[in-house]
Amino acid sequence: MTEVQNITDLKTLEAMKAEGAVAILFGGARCAVCQSLRPQLASKIDQHFPEMRCVYIDCEKAPDICAQHGVFSLPVVKVFIEGMLVTEDARVFSLGELMQRLERPYAFWREQGGR
Repeated sequence: MTEVQNITDLKTLEAMKAEGAVAILFGGARCAVCQSLRPQLASKIDQHFPEMRCVYIDCEKAPDICAQHGVFSLPVVKVFIEGMLVTEDARVFSLGELMQRLERPYAFWREQGGR
C-alpha cells in the first residue's frame, strides 16, 4: 500500500492538484476519526484508483491551507482531478459512497490519457 504523503506547503499541494488525481484528507492529530480514517482512505484509494495520490493535511500544522480550502471542521476529504474539484465530504460520510462517486470521473480521466 502506498503511504499517505503529509503536505504542509501550499505550492506543493497546488502542483499536485493541477496534475493528475489527488485525494486530500484534511485532519488533525487530536482528531481520532481523522486518524482512523487516514489508513482506510489510503487503502481504498490504492485498491480502486491506483493512479490517484492520497495526501494528508494536518490543519493544526497548516491552518492557512485549510482555511484557503474552506475547511473549518474535521475530517474533510476533497478529490481533485487535473485541478478540478470532483467531490468532497465533511464530518460524517461513507467511504464506500465516496468510492462510488469517484468511479465515473476517474474512469473518464483514465480514458483521456490521465497520468
